Amino acid sequence: MEKITQIEQLREKYQRGNVFIDKCPSRKVLNHVTSRWGVLVLIALADGERHRFGELRKKITGISEKMLAQTLQTLERDGFLTRIAYPVVPPHVEYQLTPHGHTVTQKVAVLAEWIEDNIFDIQTIQHHYDDLQTQRE
Repeated sequence: MEKITQIEQLREKYQRGNVFIDKCPSRKVLNHVTSRWGVLVLIALADGERHRFGELRKKITGISEKMLAQTLQTLERDGFLTRIAYPVVPPHVEYQLTPHGHTVTQKVAVLAEWIEDNIFDIQTIQHHYDDLQTQRE
């Protein structure tokens, strides 16, 4: 209850978070959402369907089981996805975006799509930069 009271006091004092302030909790959430795995998990769930852990692991190549589990737990705690556990043997768990999850996913998906659309230009710029750095050495 004490944490809820603190949150209400902060809400009254400030209208919104400020990611430029190092102790603002919005910075942690920003880190969760924009981490490499956070973005990919959100986008993998963007279709609105429920997905099992194994499906997500296959879709997001390169992610370890441990990192996927941690990312799912973090995003669930932040309120961006729901974990649905069915009481069966073997365990059957599915994940689905919440309304907040859909909203934030729309935002990060635009960024990811822009990067995909511009990756060849970005790589050309990177190579040019690297060549200049090599010439300066």
